[in-house]
Amino acid sequence: MKSIFITGTAGSGKSLLTSKLHEYYTKNGAFVAVLNLDPGVRNLPYTCDVDVRDYVDIVDIMQQYDLGPNGAVVMANDLIASKIDDIKEEIDRVNPDYLIVDTPGQIELFAYRSSGRFVVENISSEEKTNIFLFDGALITTPVNFVSIALLATSIRLRLNLPAINVITKTDLISSKLQDIIHWSSNLKLLEDAIAKEADGETYSLTTNILRGLNLGGFSQGLIPVSNVTGKGLENLEGALSRILNLGEEVED
Repeated sequence: MKSIFITGTAGSGKSLLTSKLHEYYTKNGAFVAVLNLDPGVRNLPYTCDVDVRDYVDIVDIMQQYDLGPNGAVVMANDLIASKIDDIKEEIDRVNPDYLIVDTPGQIELFAYRSSGRFVVENISSEEKTNIFLFDGALITTPVNFVSIALLATSIRLRLNLPAINVITKTDLISSKLQDIIHWSSNLKLLEDAIAKEADGETYSLTTNILRGLNLGGFSQGLIPVSNVTGKGLENLEGALSRILNLGEEVED
């Protein structure tokens, strides 16, 4: 089994990409299962094979511990770690070729709490990778782009997984998409764009962050994917196969 974790900021399209990726792999003959790790989500665009909501109930937690919605979601995410043996057993019964893991909407609940790292480490897989979603609507300015790139690098550090960076909502940012792609692959262009937009202090801070990201190997480029049309999924699957299958792609 190979595991694919989907992370990104709230509203970046994690669940939609999970659904599209499931459809793509299934269409091409792979046996795929989906694990939903968000205990607070109400509706999902796919059918869960394993669902943490079967183990942790937000409403019960609110009532039992007299918590508000945010406190209950935090506690629920920590309680998931205590259910990891049951979750692993359910995954083993399904025994898919690929397990796609849809993480919570609030990235800090998964990536920065010890329970999230614990879940990543305790899902048994031959290979694991993380797809980080750059929300296209948030990165249309160079300073915002660097901010999200910093977050992506931080998530990679926290999860300790090979990472693939994907830009979503490409249908909404068609006029800026090529600029963003160029920023992701040419750091000099990105620095020039920052200089045109930012004042001296912001420019200094942003470019210093950017150079640190470059030293960390960030400038690998982004893969544009449309969750509406599915355009770009072939490129994403190719990147996944290079990590998970030593370059052997699923057949079209």
